Amino acid sequence: MAAERGAAAEALVGQVVLPGDLLLLPAHYSEDAEGERLRLSTGAAPQGRLLCGPGLRRSGAGLLVTKCGLLRHRPAGGGVYWVDSQQKRYVPVKGDHVIGIVTAKAGDVFRLDVGGSEPASLSYLAFEGATKRNRPNVQVGDLIYGQFVVANKDMEPEMVCIDSSGKSSGMGIIGQDGFLFKVSLGLIRKLLAPKCEIIQELSQLYPFELVLGMNGRIWVKAKTVQQTLIIVNILEACEYMTAEQRKQALAKLSGN
Repeated sequence: MAAERGAAAEALVGQVVLPGDLLLLPAHYSEDAEGERLRLSTGAAPQGRLLCGPGLRRSGAGLLVTKCGLLRHRPAGGGVYWVDSQQKRYVPVKGDHVIGIVTAKAGDVFRLDVGGSEPASLSYLAFEGATKRNRPNVQVGDLIYGQFVVANKDMEPEMVCIDSSGKSSGMGIIGQDGFLFKVSLGLIRKLLAPKCEIIQELSQLYPFELVLGMNGRIWVKAKTVQQTLIIVNILEACEYMTAEQRKQALAKLSGN
C-alpha cells in the first residue's frame, strides 16, 4: 500500500492500491541529499503524454487512487496507469465499444440501456448507408453494438454504429439468436487483450461468434444451445479460475 506522503507508481504496479493512495510519477522525482528517499520535485513536466485510466485522477504532479484494485501500467507512448478492479457498474467513456439494449424510440433517436446511470442516444442516421428514405430496421429490445462519440458528465451519452469513414466496421444490430450475459469490467479488459489465451483456448473447443462490450456485456452464439451455454459458463467461471484450472476444464469438455 502506498505511504501517506506518496509512493512510486512504478514500484506499486501489480500490487493492491486503496482509495486515497498518492502515486508519484517517475518524471517528478528528485533524490534528497542522502539519496535514501524520493519526493515530488518542481522540475519540468514529464516527457510524452501520460494517460490517467479508470480508478485514478490527477492530483498535483501525481495520481490519486479513487478505487480499490490492482495497479496496472502500459508504457506505450507516454504511458498509461489504471486500477484493475472487479467493478460491475459501467461509466461511459468516449471511444468505448459497448453493447446496448434498445429501450425506446423517440422521434429520430433510439434510447439504449448501456448499463450506465442514464440511457444513451443513437440516431437512425448513425448506421452505414442510412438515409431519411432508407432507415435501419431497429426495434425495441434489439441489441446494438456501437461506439461512444459523446460521453461526459455534462451531456447525455451518444452512440454511433459507424467509424470515421462511414463504415460499420462490425458495428450495428446483433443477431436475434445467441445469449447475452454480464461480467465484471476487469474480465472484459482481460478478454479484449491482444492474443487472449482464454479466447484462443475456447476457439479450439467449438466454433462460435462472440461480441465483447466494454460495459461488461458479452453476446455469444455457438452451433447449438448446449454449446452456447457451455461457453457462457466457462467465460463466467474464468474470473475465478486459474489458468491451470481452466485448461483442465476445457480438456475435460473436449474429451482429452
